[in-house]
Amino acid sequence: MSQKIKIICTIGPSSFKKKILSGLKKQKVDIFRINLSHTNKDEIKKKILYLKKQNIKNICLDTEGAQIRTTLVKKNHFLKKNSIVELSIENKLSNKKNIYLYPDFNLLSIPLKTKIFIGFENLCLQVINKNVKKKKIICKIIKSGFLQSKKGVHVNYPIKLNPLTNKDIYALKLGRSLNINYFAISFVNNHKDIYAVKQIIGNKKKIISKIETLNAVKDLKNISKVSSSLLIDRGDLSRYIPIEEIPFAQEMIIKNAKNFKIPVFVATNLLETMVTQKSPTRAESNDIYSTLKQGAKGLVLAAETAIGSYPLDCIKFLRKCIKIYKKN
Repeated sequence: MSQKIKIICTIGPSSFKKKILSGLKKQKVDIFRINLSHTNKDEIKKKILYLKKQNIKNICLDTEGAQIRTTLVKKNHFLKKNSIVELSIENKLSNKKNIYLYPDFNLLSIPLKTKIFIGFENLCLQVINKNVKKKKIICKIIKSGFLQSKKGVHVNYPIKLNPLTNKDIYALKLGRSLNINYFAISFVNNHKDIYAVKQIIGNKKKIISKIETLNAVKDLKNISKVSSSLLIDRGDLSRYIPIEEIPFAQEMIIKNAKNFKIPVFVATNLLETMVTQKSPTRAESNDIYSTLKQGAKGLVLAAETAIGSYPLDCIKFLRKCIKIYKKN
């Protein structure tokens, strides 16, 4: 009997309402994902207990991981090409002139002329100077774009980060005490990161290792040995692998996982159109079919169900896709 194809649904403002959660349960969503990157530390326990109260059992905590992010902004800022901004590591609201980053790392180690990408909306900066005394780097905008809250920051220079943030460690301990079974580990760089997680949650929990860096691809076999499953985040992976090569990388990761008899889940842009529209595109439908045909055993919705306008319609469409795929 072939392994069940799972639907992983990210819970957010659009899906936390009782009526929507009830609908998601009726659609038999397999795993309900809490994204810690968009959850304040003091909200984690409340969210878990709220979901449990709604009789939702398969909750997954998805860590922030070894990823640099921007702090909150009061409103989205459009940063124009050639304007100057300062970057530093502080717990303050980011704005047009000052972009604050977290977690803590050696910001001044970034060399001059290094490119820094923020989010996926083309915003790109280049380091032009440093203020060693104030521990800031001065950057010039070389591609215009929007500065938004908690967006991933990709530096074209190797940065050493801890595999877990302080919030992650707190959440893993909390998850263990509240009997959470699924833990997705973001920005895994090597199999040793998974050992660090197991020291906190033990060996019996389901660990989903997220493959979204080049280092993870290089250590794929060892990561697969110590993981319950893999999750390909195609968005973050495209920072390291050219976007035209992502389908090949996806196929290679799924083939590798088959050798270790572990399932692979696939995320990013599956139903991006349905964040704002009720129907998907033909390209999205084809992408889902191709992904299943390659052997993926799980489909992950993020923005579609967390902040999108049609979370239930997204799940219903995925169910139709899975049914058609199985029939053929």
